[in-house]
Amino acid sequence: MTIRVAKFPIGAIVRHRVYPFRGIIFDVDPTFSNTDEWWTSIPEDVRPTKDQPFYHLLAENDQTSYIAYVSEQNLLDDEDGGAVNHPQVSELFISLESGRYVPRNQITN
Repeated sequence: MTIRVAKFPIGAIVRHRVYPFRGIIFDVDPTFSNTDEWWTSIPEDVRPTKDQPFYHLLAENDQTSYIAYVSEQNLLDDEDGGAVNHPQVSELFISLESGRYVPRNQITN
């Protein structure tokens, strides 16, 4: 069994490769960990494989904010680096530093 290492860390600002939204990663699943209904709702021609990291995002687009669940293959670094205006940002993150959000639960040595 191959262990995949997530490309994006918690707090990274990313954008979707196809759809017009961006967000902050707040959790990572090493492989797909959602419902079969969710999986089959994705059109087959764009459905990602399950054997890759999936990311939970505080996401936003021009109209709204929401929680998104996105495969690694569909995420890119967000070159803009500007703040994400999701209403839950302050619940999960302390601040935006050098283009990344600092998680509230980050352990410091």
